[in-house]
Parts: sequence; C-alpha cells; structure tokens
Amino acid sequence: MACMSTLLAIDPGPAESAYVLWDGSRILDKGKVPVGAIDWYLIRDSQADRVAIEMIASYGMPVGKEVFETCLWIGRYIERADPKPTRLVYRAEVKMHLCKSMKAKDGNIRQALIDRLGAPGKKASPGVTYGVSGDVWAALAVAVTAWETPWPEEGR
Repeated sequence: MACMSTLLAIDPGPAESAYVLWDGSRILDKGKVPVGAIDWYLIRDSQADRVAIEMIASYGMPVGKEVFETCLWIGRYIERADPKPTRLVYRAEVKMHLCKSMKAKDGNIRQALIDRLGAPGKKASPGVTYGVSGDVWAALAVAVTAWETPWPEEGR
C-alpha cells in the first residue's frame, strides 16, 4: 500500500473495542480496551499512518441499544483520528476479501487469517497471530483487508 507504514484497525463495541496496529506483515500492538481508551491512547498517540474501523451494516433486522452505541463510538473514532486518513471497512468486504464468500463465519475468517499469516505457534516460537483471541481476530481481519485493498482515494 502506497504511503503507509502502519495501520490501526479497530473492531468497535459499545463498551470495549479491539484493536491491532499492523505494519503489513506483523502485529506491532493489539488488545481490547474500554472504548474511551481507543480515542486518545490509540488514535492520537499511535504510530499509525492510517486508521481502519469496522463499520456496522443494516441487513433489515431489528437492532438494539448496543448497536447504536457502537455507531456513536465509530463516529467519535473517525473524528479523533483526523487528520489521519480513515476508512470504514464493512464485514461483507472482510468476508469477500479473506474468504471469497458472503457465507463466511468468524471461524472461517480466523482460519483464512491463519492460512495467510501462519499458525499462532507457541510462546517459545510465536507466529504472527500468537496471542490473538476473541475480538482481536476481527480487528486483525479489518487490518489485513484494509491493508490489501485500495482505499477510496486510490480508486477501486
């Protein structure tokens, strides 16, 4: 990807958000933190050149309070990431990029990431995905997808 050395990818939630700081081949930092910690600690202070945030999409089903609260945090993250280029990445884009199927589930995405980046390994010989768990897998999927696909200003 042109002009990018690191990318902050965020899987937002209403109370906690997972993140991955990615350089195109390895995870520089990762975790899951309270939503307010992302905004200053990660966006303003991170070494990321760009920010990618998983975006919520409507599929016609009713949603609850948590979805709307997550949407508010996405907007806050976009605002606070400025002036860094920021991109919204939809789950459908992740599924198609990594699994080539809209029917892919979380397990399929995780396996696609392991196939692409290597097995997690063990403490004595950690792989790229060592220590990744839970929602951090979703943040990693956003990172890989955003890194490997054109950004809107680069054309599609």
